[in-house]
Amino acid sequence: MSRKKYLQSSTIKIHLGECNSQLKKITDQLDTIKVKGNQHRFTNFDPSCLLPHSLDYWTYLGSLTVPPLLESVIWIILREPISVCSEQLAKFRNLLCTGEGEHAYCMLKNFRPPQPLRGREVRRN
Repeated sequence: MSRKKYLQSSTIKIHLGECNSQLKKITDQLDTIKVKGNQHRFTNFDPSCLLPHSLDYWTYLGSLTVPPLLESVIWIILREPISVCSEQLAKFRNLLCTGEGEHAYCMLKNFRPPQPLRGREVRRN
């Protein structure tokens, strides 16, 4: 008997508000990795500093957000959002999903609209 394999996706909701001092460490470097394939090494950075104070969450078994939309993802969505300012959000919106020398294409609208639950059970911790 084979066991089904799942991906796990953690999601942090973002609230437009005050600048996030911890996120600034990332947004200050986004210009160096603007195009696909570029890299930047972060040192002395703990990604847990980007988490909200409360780690309460919702979880459900769902699908990939891109084709082939396989039902193979364990979604974990933190209930408390983090705050970012419009300047920080703009830096993310200027990222490109194309490589150096290719026609520039911003990474916008890279989401799937909300889908019906279709019998899925949403649980919370």
